[in-house]
Order: sequence, then structure tokens, then C-alpha cells
Amino acid sequence: MCILMLASPGCKKQSGTQTGSSTANSPSGEPWFEEIAQERGLTFRHESPVSDRYLLPETIPGGAALLDIDNDGDLDVYFIQSGQVLGAVDEQPANQLFENLGDATFRNITEKSGLGDRGYGMGVACGDYDNDGDVDVYITNLGANVLYQNQGDGTFVDVTNYAGVGHEGWGTSAAFLDYDRDGDLDLFVCNYVKWSLQVEIECYNAQGARDYCSPGNYDLPSADVLYRNNGDGTFTDVSDESGVALAFGNGLGVVGSDFNNDGWIDIFVANDTNPDHLWINQKDGTFLERGLFSGCALDQEGIAKAGMGVTVGDIDFDGDFDLMVGNLAKESDSLFLNDNGFFTDGTIRYGLSSISRRFTRFGMGWVDFDNDGRLDLFQATGRVVRQETAYGTDPYAEPNLLFQGMGNSRFEERLPRGGIDTPTARNSRAVVFGDIDNDGGIDLLIINQMNQVHLLRNIAPQRGNWLSLRILDENQRDAYGAIVSMTIGEKTIRKEVRAAYSYLSSNDPRVHIGLGKEERVTNVTVIWPDGTGSEFGEIQANQFRTLNRLDSRESAD
Repeated sequence: MCILMLASPGCKKQSGTQTGSSTANSPSGEPWFEEIAQERGLTFRHESPVSDRYLLPETIPGGAALLDIDNDGDLDVYFIQSGQVLGAVDEQPANQLFENLGDATFRNITEKSGLGDRGYGMGVACGDYDNDGDVDVYITNLGANVLYQNQGDGTFVDVTNYAGVGHEGWGTSAAFLDYDRDGDLDLFVCNYVKWSLQVEIECYNAQGARDYCSPGNYDLPSADVLYRNNGDGTFTDVSDESGVALAFGNGLGVVGSDFNNDGWIDIFVANDTNPDHLWINQKDGTFLERGLFSGCALDQEGIAKAGMGVTVGDIDFDGDFDLMVGNLAKESDSLFLNDNGFFTDGTIRYGLSSISRRFTRFGMGWVDFDNDGRLDLFQATGRVVRQETAYGTDPYAEPNLLFQGMGNSRFEERLPRGGIDTPTARNSRAVVFGDIDNDGGIDLLIINQMNQVHLLRNIAPQRGNWLSLRILDENQRDAYGAIVSMTIGEKTIRKEVRAAYSYLSSNDPRVHIGLGKEERVTNVTVIWPDGTGSEFGEIQANQFRTLNRLDSRESAD
């Protein structure tokens, strides 16, 4: 991949394979994706077999990450494995790391990397917590979580005990973010249920057969965990003093974003069967839970849904970041439109109330797949209990969903279903978003319980022009929480640097912008997490660029 620094004018831009005009397709037409996992060497199969006791932890894994472990400009892949809930640790299957060889083919390098953790795995967060310029990996488990430090040579070392982040609850999604604006990444960890074998109960589905229970049956919500980075490789658990430990829920999805435009990162947590949490940063190391007050804890009917995956984006181009939460079958999605920190439920208005409620949605993301300048929506689906309608032999399998952003405050389902030629039903969990082959189109990595992984390459016809920006701070790490603004034609847009969203996932941190027919962007500005700004001027379309704080000029106040 050609990374263009402002100080490197001699670097040639890379053109995409499908550029030049905005798509004019109707929602039904040619597929947008093709399945390439096996042919590219991604042979991972997620294992979480159904036991005869229908143990609750079997319902929700597994996660995955797209990350550049060696700073070579392409995305490597890390898979979280699970196994048997009651299995011995040394008998559990290991997590797997696959190196991108530079042409979107992969080889398994787990053994030499040291990343073959054997916990009962859930999710993953990636970020450079030690500010040494390479990305580190945090794994959430049923049981003790694990932090692996990148050694810069393709190997990782378990530093959990030294760092002090080995929480022993039931961790799910996690996020690295700089909530105190001190220049290093802190860590937020969602917890699900205070589960143990002793609290397991029997439940039955609508057909009268033994099946999995809802977390509400246990009535054992958990508090989430916030770790403050001490700047010396260690963390302090500040859950109590920050206020985060004061609210309980069944946390599954998390995202950090500046929801009220005050320059400080806030935290949203999607809770399963409990009101969602919105932690508003008080700028003094503490947070207040304001989900109900702000309008994003419940739906428009005042109902707490089974929140799982979550995504963020400015879908209405009004300058603030909107929220979307995926929920259980028979519940609609929750699309929360942001108006300077206060939210209204826009699910029905945007056309996302009827189709998706037939399925259980886990991983999800707002991404401009066809590069027309409008965000589209992909949702990975899979059941947690059997239903009468079956999609093949797996009673928990469902087809994934793709919705096209239509530019008229509407999303419409894109057919064929899921955007692929031959829609395949699986019991899907995480979906991870990133440009695997560096061609300017965002691709998909999908984890399927008890099945092979999907790698869906973006082949959307007539893709528009595009721009991909990597935003590096003074420590040469991805500047999570930085906000990039630019002018595209007559429109000004804002994007935020983040890797943690969707479900149990860490995504490509590069900022992807679909440009349609526009051939350049102007007035590019980055507001860094500490509140200062840098100007980068004009950038031509169809290239990867690195906006480096060390090479920038500070913008005027």
C-alpha cells in the first residue's frame, strides 16, 4: 500500500479498481461481495459446540480483529476462539493470527507470534497502549482477560499481570480510548452476566424443547470496567472513582465517541435486555450515565431491547454522531439520531423497522460500500434460540443483511440478501470492517459459530471515488478519538478515528470516505484528542494518505 505523507510528495497515488462515478443502482441488482476466505488462506473455523446443558456462554462468541501487526500497510487478521465452556484450558483450541502477505492472501503465524491464547474467548480490542508505534492486543474471555504487548518483531508477550488488566468476569466487547486526553490509551471493558455453573437454569423455547435462556432469566447484570493508563505500561482500575461501576447491565457492544461535541470522548454501551448506557465524560476523570436523559437508553416506546452490536456515524450530515444498536428477533433496530447530545429514535423514519426485526442482529456497521458518499449498513445475524422457520440444517442460522443508503433519509435492503450471489445462512456473530486488499473498497470479515469464517471482498459495481486516511498522533499511533473534517463539493463532513465498534471486534482504524463523482476534498482538518487542530489542505481522490501530526501545521483557534 502506498502511504502518502505530507512530507513525501514523490509517492504515487494508488488507484482503485472500480472508481470514477457514483453508483446509480437500485437496491436490487448485482452482488456487492464475493466470498474468498478459503482461496486466500483464511481457514479458521470457530468452535463453540452446543452442550446438552445449553450453557449461556455458548450463545454469544466469537470475535475478530483486522489490524496491521507489522506496520507494512496491509491488514492482518486475528481470530478469537472459544471451545468448550467447561473444557480444560490446555485442551481448548487456540486463537489464531494470520499474516497478510501483501496481496490479500494469508498464512497462519500463530505459533511464532505468541498470540495463541486458549481462554474461552469472546472479543478483542486493538490499540497502541504503550505509545511505541505498534498495535497491541487485548482479549476478553469468560474468565480472566489477557493483554498482549507487541514486541515490534512479529511476536507478542503476555503482560496482563504487570499491566493489571486481567479482570476475571465475563468480558465481551472492549475499546481502547483516551478518555482523559493525556496522550495514552485507556481501556473500557464490557461485562455481560455474573455467570457461573452454579447459577445455570433450564429454559425451553416456543416449541417446548430445551434451549438457551435469556440473560434476563438470570437477573445477574454486571458492572463494566474502566482502566486508566498510567503511562508506564500499567493501568489502574478506576471503575469506582470514575462512576462506571455505579450502573449495571448486560454489556455486549461498546463504542467511544464525542456525542455532545465538547471535545471529550463519551462511551456508549449496548446492554442485552437492560437499558443501554451513555457515559458522558465530565472532563475531570469521572462519567455520568445519561442514557435515559439523553434519549438513547430505550426505544421510542420506552422499551429496553436486547442490545448487541453498535455502530456510529453522521448519517444525516448535521455534524454530530448518530448511533445504531442491533437487537433480538421480533425487536426492531434502534437508530438514535443525535442532536448535539440528545437523541430521538429514527428507526421507522429510516426504513429499518420491518425487515431486520425478523432476524437477530449481532455485528454491524455503517460503511459506504459503494463509495457514493452515503453510509450503507451491514448486519451479521444468528439466533440464540430455535425458531419455527429454518434456514438449512443449523437451527440457529440466519442470512446476513445489507441495506443501501438511499440519500433520502432511508435505507433499503440490497438484494441479493446479504449482498452476495448465493446468500448463505450461518449463525454469525462478529463482523469486522476494513479494506483487506487496499483497493479503496471496504471488505467484510464474518465469524460464524461452528463454521468457517467468511471473507467477503467488495465487488460493488460502479463504485465511486474514495479516500482512505490514516491519522497518526505525535507518538505515531492511530489517533483514536481524533475528528477529521473536510469539504466535499458543497458539503462538509466529519469522521472520527475508531477501531472499536460492531460486536466483539476491532476494525480497520483508517478513515474511509466515499466521494461519488468528486475528485478531491478540501479544507481537511484534524482535531486531535487533546483539542488542538491541524490543517492539511486539499487532497486528491483515490489514494491512501497518512495525516501525521508531526508533519502538520497547527490550525487557528
